[in-house]
Amino acid sequence: MSTSTVSATSAAPKGGDRKKLTLPWILLIIAGGLALVSLVRVISGADDLTSVGQVSGALQLAVPIGLAGLGGLWAERAGVVNIGLEGMMILGTWFGAWAGYQWGPWTGVVLGIVGGALGGLLHAIITVTFNVNHIVSGVAVNILAVGITQYLSNYTFAEAPGGSSKQSPRIDPITDITIPGLSDGLSDLQAKHWFLISDLAGVLGGLVTSLSLLTIIAILLIPATWWVLWRTAFGLRLRSCGENPTAAESLGVNVYKYKYIAVVVSGGLAGLGGAFLAIVSTGIYQEGQTGGRGYIGLAAMIFGNWMPGGMAMGAGLFGFTDSLKLRGGAENVHAMLLLVGILLVLAAAWQLYKRKHWQAGIALAVGAGVFVWYALTDVLPSQFVDAAPYVTTLLVLALSAQRLRMPKADGLPYRKGQGK
Repeated sequence: MSTSTVSATSAAPKGGDRKKLTLPWILLIIAGGLALVSLVRVISGADDLTSVGQVSGALQLAVPIGLAGLGGLWAERAGVVNIGLEGMMILGTWFGAWAGYQWGPWTGVVLGIVGGALGGLLHAIITVTFNVNHIVSGVAVNILAVGITQYLSNYTFAEAPGGSSKQSPRIDPITDITIPGLSDGLSDLQAKHWFLISDLAGVLGGLVTSLSLLTIIAILLIPATWWVLWRTAFGLRLRSCGENPTAAESLGVNVYKYKYIAVVVSGGLAGLGGAFLAIVSTGIYQEGQTGGRGYIGLAAMIFGNWMPGGMAMGAGLFGFTDSLKLRGGAENVHAMLLLVGILLVLAAAWQLYKRKHWQAGIALAVGAGVFVWYALTDVLPSQFVDAAPYVTTLLVLALSAQRLRMPKADGLPYRKGQGK
């Protein structure tokens, strides 16, 4: 490792990641969450909450959100706020579908990544080179992506057999993997509806049933990102650009280069998420099919405190909430009211332990209201069911805001030589 790389450690604060989630903590949180969901399932009778189909659907919905969140993590760790993730996902859906129906799904995946990366390159030029406000640039990328894809669809999909100006022809699927003996055994165990054991079987069964090869690649990108950004000299230099670019420059780091790389990679990951939506999730491009997942991915990244493991947990939470309306619909979402009430009671107990009586009283009062709502209703309005993923996003961000620590130079303008 070069002297500048070793010295660059000073550009990334030693205490900056003190709140990060380690693997044991992540596993403990997942186990605790699964136990609570199992308790809610037993009390409410909503046995589909942790079924194999539910978990499989949740995973498929979580992957695009996770890829967008991973893209946001790359950009913001280098100091560039990427609100344009939604637009880059849109470009990924269009380019992925356009190439996929002509030359096969894997070509579509590659072109989807390229489409998103082009959006990232545009965002990098505007923000890094011309120093335009990152939020303004991201919004512009989102608007531009919608206009470009609508224009291109009129000249490509509208003339294709089985297509129209708002959707593409059918795309060939990517191979799914199911482990026959293990999948069947876990499904049988889940069907017994035993406390915790059946829920664990449902979760594991969802991970070995109808699993797309692209899903496996997407999951592997999470530890790969952690290794690159936190265990390599390249990652240290990139993160130093998001913490203190002036100090990084003084130690020989080409800040512009690393910011460009990070934002282009960010766009490519968002584009991969878009290609996943078009090729794996639906098998077809449809106008507006991203449905705000780029923004939810950004929320998942913030919830995860700009760390890959926490981001993955956030994406899984939002994917699970989104999948509730697909299987069991209003019944499943109604059962989750009970879970929210229990979590609020636990939050009140925690606040009391910390001697924050006012906050504990508020949490307890809201929790009581949620329990009353659950007891007095059997089914929730369909509008609330549809809004559940977005309500979850707002609640999670509100509750986790106090422990967040973003990169110090995230979103701040930078000019070469400004520290001299």
